[in-house]
Amino acid sequence: MFSEIMEDTTKDLLSQAQSVINLAASQEDLENIRIGFLGRNGKMNELMAGLLHVSPAQRGELGRVLNQAKREIELLLSKKEEDLLSASSNLYFDPTEPSIKPNLGHLHLITYAAREIMDIFERIGFVRVRHPEIDSDYYAFEALNMPAGHPARDEWETFYIADNLVITPHTSNGQVREMEKGYLPIKMINIARCGRRQSDVSHSQTFHQFEGLYIDKGVSIANLKGVLEYFARNFYGSGRQTRLRPYDFRFTEPSFEVDVTCGLCGGSGCSFCKGGWLELGGAGMVHPKVLRAGGIDPRKYSGFAFGWGVERTYMMKAELSIPDIRILYKNDLNFLEQF
Repeated sequence: MFSEIMEDTTKDLLSQAQSVINLAASQEDLENIRIGFLGRNGKMNELMAGLLHVSPAQRGELGRVLNQAKREIELLLSKKEEDLLSASSNLYFDPTEPSIKPNLGHLHLITYAAREIMDIFERIGFVRVRHPEIDSDYYAFEALNMPAGHPARDEWETFYIADNLVITPHTSNGQVREMEKGYLPIKMINIARCGRRQSDVSHSQTFHQFEGLYIDKGVSIANLKGVLEYFARNFYGSGRQTRLRPYDFRFTEPSFEVDVTCGLCGGSGCSFCKGGWLELGGAGMVHPKVLRAGGIDPRKYSGFAFGWGVERTYMMKAELSIPDIRILYKNDLNFLEQF
């Protein structure tokens, strides 16, 4: 008698499941129905628990009936899910409607800076060249008249890959390499990545430099000053002032530090510049020993060179107001999306 009641109840349960599944209007409705009928505390498990009250002889047959009902409910759920997905995909489709535009990135600020710098120098005849970013100790130091005991060659100042191989601490390694090509006059710009063991608001262990080199007959300090002022006027605008300070570089003689008034404070002094002026970088007339290392006779030819950091030079633009050079390398979208 109890087994007959269970069979009738199973048929009623299957009929009930079919009705509610047909009425389901969403995936959420189907999930609720599945839980209600097939979940741990669902109606099907309640019927399964009733098998404990049936004789062993009838238990096998009733079990098959219940399992068949469970499979039919699962099939009904699966078929309804396919119908809902098909209906939603065909609900609205206009092949002429424009697609969603993907998010587009942009070039990094340092790339913009390098391109702007190169554009200015190209107008006065400079040509961009490429030289190694990992180079021998000879081209990075020895050929530039920097003796073995020079502080820049210390391992606490320069990144050594091997005994005689370094991550170039400056783009000046390209000077003698360019001279060795044997073509005169030389009027080149070398823009490359460099590395030094320094890190603070105005220094980064990885940075970029652009190196200018002009060698010809009769090149003088007046030519150097004219080129530097031309660049500053075109890069920063006429409101920024520049100055040359005597300095000592092993690869130029005479040598200068080139400064520009601070773009953050306008030259009055702030925590970034600490005095109103910001150092662009070094410059000077190419040392005779460097010319000889490149196979050029200093009695016939002269030239000037300058090497400045791309990041530092760009940060000195008045409209940028970037207080820390390391921000450029943090991959912070809140910062990068401003440009």
